[in-house]
Amino acid sequence: MVETIDNLPAEVRQELAHRLIEQRGFVRVRELSERFGVSTVTVRNDLHALEDRGLAQRVHGGAMPSQRPAGERSFEEVAGEHAAEKEQIARTAAALVGNGDSILLDVGTTTAALGRALAARTDLTDLTVFTNGLKIALELEAAYPRFSVVVIGGTLRPKQHSLVFPLADRLLRDLNVSSVFLGCNGVDAAAGVSNVNLPEAEVKRAMIAAAARVVVLADASKIGVRALAPVCPIDQVDVLVTDGRADSASVAALRERGVDVVLT
Repeated sequence: MVETIDNLPAEVRQELAHRLIEQRGFVRVRELSERFGVSTVTVRNDLHALEDRGLAQRVHGGAMPSQRPAGERSFEEVAGEHAAEKEQIARTAAALVGNGDSILLDVGTTTAALGRALAARTDLTDLTVFTNGLKIALELEAAYPRFSVVVIGGTLRPKQHSLVFPLADRLLRDLNVSSVFLGCNGVDAAAGVSNVNLPEAEVKRAMIAAAARVVVLADASKIGVRALAPVCPIDQVDVLVTDGRADSASVAALRERGVDVVLT
Protein backbone atom coordinates (compact mmCIF):
# COMPACT_ATOMS: atom_id res chain seq x y z
CA MET A 1 0.00 0.00 0.00
CA VAL A 2 1.48 3.35 -1.08
CA GLU A 3 1.03 6.20 1.38
CA THR A 4 -0.53 9.20 -0.36
CA ILE A 5 0.80 12.76 0.06
CA ASP A 6 -1.67 15.26 -1.37
CA ASN A 7 -1.58 18.96 -2.33
CA LEU A 8 2.19 19.44 -2.45
CA PRO A 9 3.71 22.37 -4.37
CA ALA A 10 5.34 21.24 -7.61
CA GLU A 11 8.88 21.95 -6.44
CA VAL A 12 8.39 19.91 -3.24
CA ARG A 13 6.78 17.04 -5.14
CA GLN A 14 9.67 17.00 -7.62
CA GLU A 15 12.26 17.00 -4.84
CA LEU A 16 10.57 14.03 -3.15
CA ALA A 17 10.35 12.21 -6.49
CA HIS A 18 14.04 12.90 -7.06
CA ARG A 19 14.92 11.38 -3.67
CA LEU A 20 12.89 8.25 -4.39
CA ILE A 21 14.56 7.82 -7.77
CA GLU A 22 18.01 8.17 -6.22
CA GLN A 23 17.17 5.74 -3.41
CA ARG A 24 15.58 3.02 -5.54
CA GLY A 25 17.27 3.37 -8.91
CA PHE A 26 13.91 3.28 -10.71
CA VAL A 27 10.42 4.58 -9.88
CA ARG A 28 7.27 4.08 -11.94
CA VAL A 29 4.98 6.90 -13.06
CA ARG A 30 1.93 5.12 -11.63
CA GLU A 31 3.52 4.80 -8.19
CA LEU A 32 4.37 8.52 -8.07
CA SER A 33 0.85 9.36 -9.22
CA GLU A 34 -0.67 7.35 -6.36
CA ARG A 35 1.85 8.57 -3.79
CA PHE A 36 1.31 12.27 -4.53
CA GLY A 37 -2.38 12.14 -5.46
CA VAL A 38 -1.83 13.71 -8.89
CA SER A 39 -2.46 12.64 -12.46
CA THR A 40 0.04 10.63 -14.48
CA VAL A 41 0.31 13.67 -16.80
CA THR A 42 1.47 15.78 -13.85
CA VAL A 43 4.00 13.11 -12.86
CA ARG A 44 5.40 12.96 -16.38
CA ASN A 45 5.73 16.76 -16.37
CA ASP A 46 7.55 16.52 -13.03
CA LEU A 47 9.92 13.91 -14.44
CA HIS A 48 10.55 16.01 -17.54
CA ALA A 49 11.38 18.96 -15.24
CA LEU A 50 13.82 16.79 -13.28
CA GLU A 51 15.37 15.58 -16.52
CA ASP A 52 15.74 19.16 -17.76
CA ARG A 53 17.66 19.94 -14.55
CA GLY A 54 19.90 16.90 -14.96
CA LEU A 55 18.42 15.17 -11.90
CA ALA A 56 16.73 12.18 -13.53
CA GLN A 57 16.52 10.24 -16.76
CA ARG A 58 13.13 9.39 -18.27
CA VAL A 59 12.73 5.75 -19.32
CA HIS A 60 9.69 3.74 -20.38
CA GLY A 61 7.16 3.68 -17.55
CA GLY A 62 9.10 5.85 -15.12
CA ALA A 63 12.51 7.36 -14.37
CA MET A 64 15.97 6.40 -13.16
CA PRO A 65 18.91 8.44 -11.81
CA SER A 66 20.52 10.79 -14.31
CA GLN A 67 23.50 9.47 -16.24
CA ARG A 68 24.94 12.94 -16.73
CA PRO A 69 26.09 15.72 -14.39
CA ALA A 70 23.42 18.16 -13.19
CA GLY A 71 23.51 21.68 -14.61
CA GLU A 72 22.35 23.86 -17.44
CA ARG A 73 21.99 22.10 -20.76
CA SER A 74 23.02 23.49 -24.12
CA PHE A 75 20.62 24.95 -26.68
CA GLU A 76 21.28 22.04 -29.05
CA GLU A 77 20.69 19.44 -26.34
CA VAL A 78 17.28 20.86 -25.44
CA ALA A 79 16.12 21.76 -28.96
CA GLY A 80 15.02 18.24 -29.86
CA GLU A 81 12.85 17.73 -26.77
CA HIS A 82 9.10 18.24 -27.32
CA ALA A 83 10.05 19.58 -30.76
CA ALA A 84 6.62 19.07 -32.34
CA GLU A 85 4.91 20.85 -29.43
CA LYS A 86 7.39 23.74 -29.62
CA GLU A 87 6.74 24.17 -33.34
CA GLN A 88 2.97 24.26 -32.79
CA ILE A 89 3.35 26.75 -29.93
CA ALA A 90 5.53 28.88 -32.22
CA ARG A 91 2.99 28.86 -35.06
CA THR A 92 0.21 29.87 -32.66
CA ALA A 93 2.33 32.65 -31.17
CA ALA A 94 3.30 33.91 -34.64
CA ALA A 95 -0.38 34.57 -35.33
CA LEU A 96 -0.33 37.13 -32.47
CA VAL A 97 2.05 39.38 -34.44
CA GLY A 98 0.82 41.91 -36.98
CA ASN A 99 2.26 44.12 -39.70
CA GLY A 100 4.17 47.10 -38.35
CA ASP A 101 4.63 45.61 -34.88
CA SER A 102 7.79 45.96 -32.83
CA ILE A 103 8.58 42.98 -30.60
CA LEU A 104 11.20 41.59 -28.26
CA LEU A 105 12.12 37.96 -28.85
CA ASP A 106 13.80 36.29 -25.88
CA VAL A 107 16.38 33.52 -26.12
CA GLY A 108 15.24 29.87 -26.06
CA THR A 109 14.44 26.86 -28.22
CA THR A 110 10.71 27.64 -28.40
CA THR A 111 11.35 31.30 -29.19
CA ALA A 112 13.82 30.19 -31.88
CA ALA A 113 10.96 28.16 -33.35
CA LEU A 114 8.90 31.35 -33.20
CA GLY A 115 11.61 33.12 -35.19
CA ARG A 116 11.27 30.48 -37.91
CA ALA A 117 7.46 30.72 -37.82
CA LEU A 118 7.58 34.50 -38.17
CA ALA A 119 10.02 34.33 -41.08
CA ALA A 120 7.72 31.79 -42.78
CA ARG A 121 4.79 34.24 -42.65
CA THR A 122 5.21 35.84 -46.07
CA ASP A 123 2.20 38.07 -45.34
CA LEU A 124 4.04 39.73 -42.45
CA THR A 125 5.85 42.97 -43.27
CA ASP A 126 7.45 45.96 -41.59
CA LEU A 127 8.19 43.97 -38.42
CA THR A 128 10.94 45.14 -36.08
CA VAL A 129 12.44 42.42 -33.87
CA PHE A 130 14.86 43.01 -31.01
CA THR A 131 16.52 39.86 -29.67
CA ASN A 132 19.34 38.70 -27.42
CA GLY A 133 19.50 35.32 -29.17
CA LEU A 134 22.13 34.82 -31.86
CA LYS A 135 20.37 31.70 -33.17
CA ILE A 136 17.13 33.65 -33.36
CA ALA A 137 18.74 36.49 -35.31
CA LEU A 138 19.96 33.96 -37.87
CA GLU A 139 16.46 32.45 -38.17
CA LEU A 140 15.03 35.92 -38.81
CA GLU A 141 17.65 36.83 -41.40
CA ALA A 142 15.66 34.85 -43.98
CA ALA A 143 12.88 37.47 -43.74
CA TYR A 144 15.10 40.44 -44.68
CA PRO A 145 14.10 43.07 -45.88
CA ARG A 146 10.54 42.50 -44.63
CA PHE A 147 11.88 42.44 -41.06
CA SER A 148 14.32 44.73 -39.30
CA VAL A 149 16.36 42.68 -36.84
CA VAL A 150 18.30 44.30 -33.99
CA VAL A 151 20.61 42.16 -31.85
CA ILE A 152 20.85 43.46 -28.30
CA GLY A 153 24.48 43.73 -27.24
CA GLY A 154 25.93 42.08 -24.18
CA THR A 155 28.14 39.32 -22.85
CA LEU A 156 28.00 35.99 -24.70
CA ARG A 157 26.70 32.88 -22.93
CA PRO A 158 27.97 30.11 -25.24
CA LYS A 159 25.63 27.29 -24.15
CA GLN A 160 22.52 29.28 -25.08
CA HIS A 161 24.08 31.53 -27.75
CA SER A 162 22.57 34.43 -25.82
CA LEU A 163 23.73 37.92 -24.86
CA VAL A 164 23.28 39.08 -21.26
CA PHE A 165 24.30 41.90 -18.92
CA PRO A 166 26.42 43.96 -18.79
CA LEU A 167 25.57 46.10 -21.84
CA ALA A 168 22.34 44.31 -22.81
CA ASP A 169 20.35 46.62 -20.51
CA ARG A 170 21.40 49.86 -22.24
CA LEU A 171 19.22 49.37 -25.31
CA LEU A 172 16.36 47.80 -23.37
CA ARG A 173 16.03 50.87 -21.11
CA ASP A 174 15.12 52.99 -24.15
CA LEU A 175 12.66 50.58 -25.79
CA ASN A 176 8.85 50.58 -25.82
CA VAL A 177 7.68 47.60 -27.89
CA SER A 178 4.23 46.15 -28.45
CA SER A 179 5.01 42.63 -27.17
CA VAL A 180 7.74 40.51 -25.64
CA PHE A 181 7.80 36.77 -26.30
CA LEU A 182 9.54 35.04 -23.40
CA GLY A 183 11.04 31.59 -23.05
CA CYS A 184 11.41 30.08 -19.58
CA ASN A 185 11.94 26.92 -17.54
CA GLY A 186 8.91 27.19 -15.27
CA VAL A 187 5.42 28.74 -15.12
CA ASP A 188 3.40 28.39 -11.93
CA ALA A 189 0.32 30.25 -10.70
CA ALA A 190 1.89 30.87 -7.28
CA ALA A 191 5.59 31.17 -8.15
CA GLY A 192 5.23 33.00 -11.47
CA VAL A 193 7.70 32.67 -14.34
CA SER A 194 11.19 31.35 -13.61
CA ASN A 195 14.39 30.32 -15.33
CA VAL A 196 17.36 28.07 -14.63
CA ASN A 197 20.02 30.78 -14.70
CA LEU A 198 20.27 34.21 -13.12
CA PRO A 199 21.88 36.25 -15.94
CA GLU A 200 19.13 35.43 -18.44
CA ALA A 201 16.43 36.00 -15.83
CA GLU A 202 17.77 39.52 -15.37
CA VAL A 203 17.51 40.24 -19.11
CA LYS A 204 13.98 38.80 -19.19
CA ARG A 205 12.90 41.21 -16.45
CA ALA A 206 14.28 44.16 -18.43
CA MET A 207 12.44 42.93 -21.53
CA ILE A 208 9.16 42.75 -19.61
CA ALA A 209 9.61 46.35 -18.48
CA ALA A 210 10.01 47.44 -22.12
CA ALA A 211 6.86 45.72 -23.46
CA ALA A 212 3.15 46.57 -23.45
CA ARG A 213 2.20 42.87 -23.62
CA VAL A 214 3.97 39.85 -22.11
CA VAL A 215 3.56 36.54 -23.95
CA VAL A 216 5.19 33.44 -22.43
CA LEU A 217 5.93 30.39 -24.56
CA ALA A 218 6.29 27.15 -22.59
CA ASP A 219 5.62 23.53 -23.46
CA ALA A 220 3.63 21.41 -21.00
CA SER A 221 6.71 20.08 -19.18
CA LYS A 222 7.29 23.59 -17.77
CA ILE A 223 3.77 24.20 -16.47
CA GLY A 224 3.52 23.97 -12.68
CA VAL A 225 7.31 24.09 -12.38
CA ARG A 226 9.41 26.51 -10.31
CA ALA A 227 13.00 26.95 -11.54
CA LEU A 228 15.97 28.56 -9.76
CA ALA A 229 15.73 32.20 -10.84
CA PRO A 230 12.44 34.17 -10.53
CA VAL A 231 11.57 36.23 -13.61
CA CYS A 232 8.20 37.81 -12.79
CA PRO A 233 5.00 37.20 -10.82
CA ILE A 234 2.18 35.63 -12.78
CA ASP A 235 0.11 38.82 -12.78
CA GLN A 236 2.65 40.36 -15.18
CA VAL A 237 1.88 37.71 -17.81
CA ASP A 238 -0.84 38.55 -20.33
CA VAL A 239 -0.76 35.42 -22.51
CA LEU A 240 0.67 31.93 -22.04
CA VAL A 241 0.91 29.70 -25.11
CA THR A 242 1.40 26.03 -24.22
CA ASP A 243 0.40 22.65 -25.60
CA GLY A 244 -2.52 20.37 -24.87
CA ARG A 245 -0.50 18.09 -22.56
CA ALA A 246 -0.42 20.79 -19.88
CA ASP A 247 -1.83 19.74 -16.51
CA SER A 248 -5.48 20.87 -16.40
CA ALA A 249 -5.37 21.89 -12.74
CA SER A 250 -2.31 24.08 -13.35
CA VAL A 251 -3.96 25.64 -16.40
CA ALA A 252 -7.12 26.38 -14.41
CA ALA A 253 -5.06 28.00 -11.63
CA LEU A 254 -3.28 30.21 -14.17
CA ARG A 255 -6.56 31.27 -15.74
CA GLU A 256 -7.96 32.11 -12.31
CA ARG A 257 -5.02 34.49 -11.91
CA GLY A 258 -6.02 36.31 -15.10
CA VAL A 259 -3.63 34.73 -17.59
CA ASP A 260 -5.01 34.12 -21.09
CA VAL A 261 -3.86 30.50 -21.55
CA VAL A 262 -3.84 29.42 -25.19
CA LEU A 263 -3.64 25.64 -25.72
CA THR A 264 -2.30 24.44 -29.07
